[in-house]
Amino acid sequence: MNTRHVKTRYLKAAMFAAILAALTWQTPLHAASHAAADLPAVDVNDGFAELVAAVRPAVVNISTTGHAPRQNRRRHRPPPQFEEFFHRFFGDTPDGFPFSPPRPDRQPNRPRKRKGAVGSGFIIAADGLVVTNHHVIEDADEIEVVFDDGSRRAATLKGRDPKTDLALLQVKTDAPLPYLKFGDSDAARVGDWVIAIGNSFGLGGTTTAGIISARGRDIQSGPLDDFIQIDAPINRGNSGGPLFNTRGEVIGVNSAIYSPNGGNVGIGFAIPSAMASDVIAQLRDKGVVQRGFLGVHIQSLNEEIAESLGLKNADGALVTQVSPDSPAEKAGIEAGDVILRYDGKAVKKIRDLTKQVARSKKGERVNIAVWRNERRKTLRVTVGVNEQEQAPLPVSADASEPEGLGFSVGELDAQLRKQHSIEADSEGVVVTDVDANGTAAERGLRVGDLIKRIGNKTIATPDEVEAAVAASRKSGKKSVLILIERNQRTRFIVIPMSE
Repeated sequence: MNTRHVKTRYLKAAMFAAILAALTWQTPLHAASHAAADLPAVDVNDGFAELVAAVRPAVVNISTTGHAPRQNRRRHRPPPQFEEFFHRFFGDTPDGFPFSPPRPDRQPNRPRKRKGAVGSGFIIAADGLVVTNHHVIEDADEIEVVFDDGSRRAATLKGRDPKTDLALLQVKTDAPLPYLKFGDSDAARVGDWVIAIGNSFGLGGTTTAGIISARGRDIQSGPLDDFIQIDAPINRGNSGGPLFNTRGEVIGVNSAIYSPNGGNVGIGFAIPSAMASDVIAQLRDKGVVQRGFLGVHIQSLNEEIAESLGLKNADGALVTQVSPDSPAEKAGIEAGDVILRYDGKAVKKIRDLTKQVARSKKGERVNIAVWRNERRKTLRVTVGVNEQEQAPLPVSADASEPEGLGFSVGELDAQLRKQHSIEADSEGVVVTDVDANGTAAERGLRVGDLIKRIGNKTIATPDEVEAAVAASRKSGKKSVLILIERNQRTRFIVIPMSE
């Protein structure tokens, strides 16, 4: 398993040749005999040699052994002039890194045992606690940590957290090991110098430098995305390695790159230490991560939804469903509420709410500002904990802008329940017909959908649908907001109304 890619293909042979040729001059690595010390901020004009010498002994490579099903995939061979070059530096490499010819002795779908230097990590405690990425050790049967001096020790998995892509390992040691300290990633600014050390392309101990390019990046890898974007070159194998500030503090865990060709193009992503340190502390103490739980399903707002609710902008998280007996239900949160602030912090996007709730502790009491019936309301909620680690479901709002309405509804009787597989305890009216050329169809309404609310009105009969639409039109609204249920999941859709 190598550094994850937001977009990826294998490197071309020429790119590998250029990178490897530049690195062949390096001398063998030697471990320092001292632990990583607190350092004053280095003067970048003097380089980073002193900093690297102090922290590098605490950076490790991660090697795993595991079984995985073989996949039928396109294989790549290097041009003939590079075959000897790759063999000399990589030998018999794992499938796909960097190139692997077909093996006639292997069956396409037979499970295979794999072994290789797949990622990076770093020691955070003298007794042998090692941080890495979850995806580095995800499918591992055996984990081995390779130290800076080349020595190897077996590691056991102490805990993992797929949502943040972090894992904590433990190696046995008879003597204190050099270790690193987490710094304050919240204090890091765009433009600050950063240094990355990791197992780039399996070579081990590669150091690169650059700056922080951006903060708070969401690369759609999980519900808690909040990455630091860097231009310090990181490549395959850097996953799980540390990102340092100029004081030698770890302010990030390198985790992903954006790459159209499989190699570094100056866009890398690191998990900020503000998030990683809390997760690692829980993995160390409990072996699992417990996150705050509210008990709502939410979706984004767009301008149409905001206008239909009487909001001036599309900031906030729209509640589509409240879980029974959840902290949200007990606090009085309702479907149709727009959560504007959580514990004093603005909620501009659903990701803001997801992160803020996740960081809350069980039993903590927080204020939540919601928008309901065109008024602001403050509720007080006692945060729970989600034992199943089910994050709130984000649902994207529709973005098309057709004109016209066109659908029919029917009373929810036993026949329609059976016909459309609607649960006995579900309430509302069922959509019986949708004009294929109308607004409703273009906005995603389907036959069999259950209409539960229109605007802030609960719907129980077809007459109430007509009355609610008429009331919205009379109030001057340009669109109608409809809460539907489909396959036991709810969401809002907006349908513009013709003049």
